[in-house]
Amino acid sequence: MKDGWYNEEYYSLAESQQEAMQLTAEYGISESLPGYFFIGLIGWDDFILSSEDGNYFRVPTVPLAHEYLKPYQFPVEKIRMEIDPRFTEKVKWYITPLIFGGSPTDEKNMAWISYSQHAQVVRWWNKKYQEMKLKDA
Repeated sequence: MKDGWYNEEYYSLAESQQEAMQLTAEYGISESLPGYFFIGLIGWDDFILSSEDGNYFRVPTVPLAHEYLKPYQFPVEKIRMEIDPRFTEKVKWYITPLIFGGSPTDEKNMAWISYSQHAQVVRWWNKKYQEMKLKDA
């Protein structure tokens, strides 16, 4: 993935269609949102996804659910991102996601993790979210 700052937001973007398909699978996006594909991360907390018809959407990494999809105006042309070595190949992660009561301001609830670790915890928490939704239904 390629990452950096663009217009006050931090992006991590797939560099090829093959990488996007791999990340779609690693994050379990097709399981939660069939027909959507990974484009990147924005601000560490949200995915940028593309639908089969080519529209872009922004959605939290957790919960990855239809009701949280929002249309997103993503620049189709290549964007020039400003590399920031402090964050290269790292993702800010709330150890307890906000939807589960985690605090965005408590430093003990924050960790910097690799993309691979991020995919694992996103899948785990989204599975937990789906289990809770089924229980409450």
